[in-house]
Amino acid sequence: MLTIIQAILLILSVFRFFVIAHFIMSWLIRFEVLNIRQEFVGQVWYGLQRILEPVYGRIRRIMPDLGGIDLSPIVVLIGIEILRIFLINNMMAFV
Repeated sequence: MLTIIQAILLILSVFRFFVIAHFIMSWLIRFEVLNIRQEFVGQVWYGLQRILEPVYGRIRRIMPDLGGIDLSPIVVLIGIEILRIFLINNMMAFV
């Protein structure tokens, strides 16, 4: 059971990296530091969009409309941290 929890923690870490990378890329694209017309940047951007949009979409439906501010990445990061803390604190119960 401990191995399963460690695998879940690894998946959460990778997903957290994807959210942070997507968040940073969105700012860099908005301020025209990155250009999504470049092949590599576009592939990374649209790949992250395909991975994260199902999660962001569910959160956007629940949250109130804040105009142009999208807080769904922050909500996802908080949710990942809460789940990670819960798993780490209860890891010894499964040994």
